[in-house]
Amino acid sequence: MALTPLNALHGFLAVARHRGFAPAASMLGVSPSALSQAVRQLEERLGVTLLTRTSRSVALTEAGRRLLENAGPAVDQALDALKTASAQPGEVTGRVRLSVPAIAVPVVVAPLLPRFHALYPKVEVEARVEDRFVDIVAEELDAGIRLSESIERDMVQVRLFEPSRFVVVAAPAYLERKGVPETPKELLSHDCICIRSTTTGGLYQWELERGQRSWRIPVQGPIITNDTSLMLEMVEAGMGLMYAFEPTVAERLRRGSLKVVLEPFAPVVPGLFLYFPSRAQVSPALRAFVDVARQAAAERRPRKRGS
Repeated sequence: MALTPLNALHGFLAVARHRGFAPAASMLGVSPSALSQAVRQLEERLGVTLLTRTSRSVALTEAGRRLLENAGPAVDQALDALKTASAQPGEVTGRVRLSVPAIAVPVVVAPLLPRFHALYPKVEVEARVEDRFVDIVAEELDAGIRLSESIERDMVQVRLFEPSRFVVVAAPAYLERKGVPETPKELLSHDCICIRSTTTGGLYQWELERGQRSWRIPVQGPIITNDTSLMLEMVEAGMGLMYAFEPTVAERLRRGSLKVVLEPFAPVVPGLFLYFPSRAQVSPALRAFVDVARQAAAERRPRKRGS
């Protein structure tokens, strides 16, 4: 019996997981056209259609979904076995696949990855930066980082970052030109940098609170985006107000390029957490990542007096 071409299978799995030929080809180091041809050859060999292709998107057929579910874990295990074969006794190898929100990148992920790589150079970390809600089990990820309110209760949670506020900020030039809002409802008359939700597709309503009262404000403005970097560029340029996770703008607040408004109404969230399905399913690579992340979080927490 002829063997199924494993390179084409690996390519199909990459396309299925990355939801497109271009990002999968970039990850594999091949051209999108070569990858597309390999997947078509696999489909011809199997006699089924694995992917539904349009000019803008790629979707799995039922046969493609079955192949992803059945072959994905086995191929991953085989690739990990190849890495383990060259490892020294006691050396940790493998891969950690994470889903992380943009707000976690500067405050948690970017500082953590160099530290982890220095300790475990043979562990590959794939960090998918995305603000949509992700089912890490269905998408075959090892773990995720999210605010605790977005994590299902049956997940193991490891605190990575302390409780923090979401604040409304603006450049001094904008406040001089448009004035300072004093109440949440005044945001309706201000230019705001609006957030497009990648989960719902709608515009995010800014959430504010004070005591037992809470507000969800349907702000409007000249810019709509889901990219945090662009929001920061636009708010510093004086284009409008921005709703931000305070640690991500802390340096800008310190140097005065941004100022907090509506501070009494800033909501506090419990913090950022690393989460994963079950301690029993933790691979050596993920266990090492959790240990390093937990140690980094402990060092970042302020010490109590007398300790």
